Amino acid sequence: MSTTNSNANGTNVWPTFRYRDAKAAIAFLKDAFGFEVAAEYTSADDPQHVDHAELRWPGGGGIMLGSARDDGGAMTKVGIAAGSVYIATDRVAELYHRAIAAGATEIMGLTEQNYGSKDFSVQDPEGVLWNFGTYRGADAN
Repeated sequence: MSTTNSNANGTNVWPTFRYRDAKAAIAFLKDAFGFEVAAEYTSADDPQHVDHAELRWPGGGGIMLGSARDDGGAMTKVGIAAGSVYIATDRVAELYHRAIAAGATEIMGLTEQNYGSKDFSVQDPEGVLWNFGTYRGADAN
């Protein structure tokens, strides 16, 4: 088994999601948070069906997503657009306003946490919880 990392940014954690409307999710994630599409593969039979997409976060890392489908895999068993993501950034206030303007549902507005982080939480149109904050982990502060 090779331990070589082929990712240019060295990221090994990639949250993954399936959406009912993956094309709309991609557009929302670009508009609301600034994700950049690195790859998008659609079905030859249906160009609205996203087999696989990779969206990069400008600060490093990214997510993978695709259209909901029953293919017997692990993602079929956990539900559509279920989960939560936390992204560390210094642009919390800017991203909060951008997300709300793009139609995200506010769960928690801009909040100063007692551990020193400034955070917010929103849901995308299909219900994934997106959390942004300045906290970068115990060893990074």
